[in-house]
Amino acid sequence: MKIDVLTLFPAMFAGPLDESIIRRARTGGLLEVTIHNLRDWAHDRHKTVDDRPFGGGPGMLLKPEPLFEAIEELRRKNVRVILLSPAGRKFDQAIARELAGQEYLLLVTGHYEGFDERVRETLADDELSIGDYVLTNGALPAMVVIDAVARLLPGVLGDDASSRDESFSAGLLEYPQYTRPAEFRGMKVPEVLVSGNHAEIERWRREQATRRTRERRPDLLK
Repeated sequence: MKIDVLTLFPAMFAGPLDESIIRRARTGGLLEVTIHNLRDWAHDRHKTVDDRPFGGGPGMLLKPEPLFEAIEELRRKNVRVILLSPAGRKFDQAIARELAGQEYLLLVTGHYEGFDERVRETLADDELSIGDYVLTNGALPAMVVIDAVARLLPGVLGDDASSRDESFSAGLLEYPQYTRPAEFRGMKVPEVLVSGNHAEIERWRREQATRRTRERRPDLLK
């Protein structure tokens, strides 16, 4: 998979994309991520990419000219252009799986008061938000999308079953997990998990996942 990111803050991506699973995916040739500075498409000597909104109001808007030029230059065949914005549909595991099936993504990160509406109307194929809260810019949401999508690509986790068993993958929160020692400070691992009875273990895990979801995220059961 190829992912291009258009942002005003390229340096923010250096750490997260160079560690852990994302680093292994990139070095293994399973994921290609390229970060682009939107200011490279500005034409004045101050590299201006924003201006005041028509009609007044606080803050600044990202101008259409650099965004149109950047997206048109970076757009490849089969690209999916995605704006990261509070106005987008809420990102979840189902959308991550949907995006993992794409060949090429172009993530466009917002800043200031967002995008000139003509960018949304003309260039965007999708618009995503990672939650109902406000962040300084769209760089962090873009990293969240990259991470969630990358771990679903075949071969990235080593064992592809890992991603199927995680929280939200089956519509439920993940069941409780335990490791050695079997008893720690008087707290014992549930007997079923050390019984060797795989059918009973699977049933226990389903029950626990359903109970945890009902208690903590009942909205997922709807």
